[in-house]
Amino acid sequence: MKKALLSPVALAVLLAACQPDTASQANQDAAHQKTAQQDTTQLQRTSQQNGDIANNNPLLAESSAPFGVPEFSKIKVEHFEPAFDFAIVQNQQEIDDIANSSKAATFENTIEAMEKSGQALNHVATVFYALNGTDTSKEMQGIAKKMSSRLSALNDDIYLNAKLFARVKSVYEQRDSLDLRVDQKTLLADSYQSFVRGGANLSEVDKAKLRDLNSQLSKLSVQFGENLLAETNAFELVIDTKDDLAGLPEDIIAAAAVTATERGHDGKWVFTTHRPSKNPFLTYAENRDLRKALYEGYIQRGDNENANDNKKLASKIASLRYQKAQLLDYKTYADFVLEKAMAKNPENVYGLLDQVWPAALAQAKNEVADMQDMIKAEGGDFTLAAYDWWYYAEKIRKARYDLDAAQTKPYFSLDATREGVFYTAEKLWGVTFKERQDIPKYHPDVRTFEVFDKDGSSIGVYMTDYYVRESKRGGAWMNSYRKQQKMFGENVKPIIYNVLNYPRPVGDAPVLLTFDQASTLFHEFGHAIQGLLSDGYYQSQTGTSLPRDYVEYPSQVMENWMMEPEVLAQFAKHYKTGEVIPQTLIEKIQAAGKFNQGFATTEYMAAALLDMKWHTLETATEQDADAFEKAAMDEIGLIPQITPRYRTGYFSHIFSGGYASGYYGYIWSNIYDADTWQVFSQNGIFDQDTASGYREHVLETGGTEDPMIMYRRFRGQDPKVWPLLERRGLLTDEQLKTMKAQ
Repeated sequence: MKKALLSPVALAVLLAACQPDTASQANQDAAHQKTAQQDTTQLQRTSQQNGDIANNNPLLAESSAPFGVPEFSKIKVEHFEPAFDFAIVQNQQEIDDIANSSKAATFENTIEAMEKSGQALNHVATVFYALNGTDTSKEMQGIAKKMSSRLSALNDDIYLNAKLFARVKSVYEQRDSLDLRVDQKTLLADSYQSFVRGGANLSEVDKAKLRDLNSQLSKLSVQFGENLLAETNAFELVIDTKDDLAGLPEDIIAAAAVTATERGHDGKWVFTTHRPSKNPFLTYAENRDLRKALYEGYIQRGDNENANDNKKLASKIASLRYQKAQLLDYKTYADFVLEKAMAKNPENVYGLLDQVWPAALAQAKNEVADMQDMIKAEGGDFTLAAYDWWYYAEKIRKARYDLDAAQTKPYFSLDATREGVFYTAEKLWGVTFKERQDIPKYHPDVRTFEVFDKDGSSIGVYMTDYYVRESKRGGAWMNSYRKQQKMFGENVKPIIYNVLNYPRPVGDAPVLLTFDQASTLFHEFGHAIQGLLSDGYYQSQTGTSLPRDYVEYPSQVMENWMMEPEVLAQFAKHYKTGEVIPQTLIEKIQAAGKFNQGFATTEYMAAALLDMKWHTLETATEQDADAFEKAAMDEIGLIPQITPRYRTGYFSHIFSGGYASGYYGYIWSNIYDADTWQVFSQNGIFDQDTASGYREHVLETGGTEDPMIMYRRFRGQDPKVWPLLERRGLLTDEQLKTMKAQ
């Protein structure tokens, strides 16, 4: 069975930060052949040096495991470089064969052939980057640095190949006379545009400049991520006096004791800047000085004037991105990026953010006033600071709604919450999950499930990896070891995984989640179910192959079901007594649903606006990052009690991930989410006609067509903004009435 792997177009997206060395483009073909010869020589040398490692490499062999899941137990770090060497040379040859064909260019022998090329390379890269994110090491990081330039060079060799572009352009110019399906038309248009955006129309001199810019960006982005991981793992707040733990729940104290032992501080307690440790400490710890110490440790990551400082890297990246945009004839890097997004341009992004920001900031100021009143009532003689927010927000939540976040945790054990999303998927689409012990795992923490459709047919494989560890990058995400596709004549089933960072269980006690942590599990499952239910032909169009400001939409919709009493009653049961979460507690959760939304919206939007500021720069001059960030936040009037969700030094989404000029996408996607939930709310949260339409037009379709067209087919209209603002409690009754009438 052929493996489902990325085309050159999709590989460019995967390796957006991996770019080239500076060969003279005037001699591109000769240089390309020389590079290929050098690579072949290196591969032969590697094979001779490593013997069985290169000749019997598990990354290059067909997996004998169920569903073709990679045989992780056989894969060693030393296998990756020889596998990359082999696969890169193979992909180069495939591309050369397409470019140098003597046959007239057709959709099949050019566009589709490119889509099918690079199968071995995509497999090797997919496995490597998945493991580098979930279980990295110094050796893996070294390989990542080395491969970033090589993979980027290959990417540029493809998109700057004049012969190949001539063939792509020839097919594109015939597009109106070709009898193509909708997905084929989309693939053709995307392929042509990718070449243009990749520099195919540049002069030979400018192509060489682009290669150099891409090479620098690739190395800097990798370094940014490594620095951040080192900063996050380096910080620890060591507590050796039990009185300093006052206010903290027992399970958080127990977890801190385990962390202390793991870090060589037996008999003490250690808190880190990982969210499962940081957030509860800031929420419950009574010691204000210690809250400040941990908070500042978190927000100063990448800004400590040490070997891991990211400020200059961020400024350099922004400068190089501007230069790249200019070279490609775009006003700013944001203009370049947003051309492929739903928003289309920076003006539309600012248009949305400007609608939400004033109301969010005003609400945040009201929340500050409430907290300051509480401080005064308690006899405090200080002004609320950013590191006080979680602590006093929780106290107000408890006083105003009689809701303590700790009250909800016993009802949200990790295993039960996972069963909650499984229940939701079954009720909506008839999808069921069966745990399998015979499928390889990349880490002992992983649990693996076979997924079945409502007719009993097997859909694919779903993996969960939930526990925090220092070898795993922070955050939560979904990805795939293999995407669904049909382009080789069979329906290849996807291998999807979710990664989160929850605290490990202590002793025999289950992992208990806060309501927000449980919501995150539902969110990431929303991405996973889209990958699992994908029903496309071309791999580069399946699953979550969507614009950044649309891809978060299905995941955000999934969060809504968790708030519903019918769903909560199925899984939210006390881990000791089995008691279903009381209706009174559900009502308190729902009543508090709009609480603290000024803060949540403002801290997020501040980061989104900071992202836009960095990428709408119209100068290559490198900025003083701290001064730049301060000026950006002063301009929008951010209050001192709130720090952007991500400061420059640890804004990995935009400097080492794929969200540059795209962090606004979460709230843009929220518009579709809130609008969609209006339909489910009206028709019934498990209404089968609505669920079927959502599956057909949103979940299954991936990037086969313009997402707005597909959304209109499902919804029957463009999305409205008012449901989002209403949900967050950011509109007065009069404002809501006016917006509904428009």
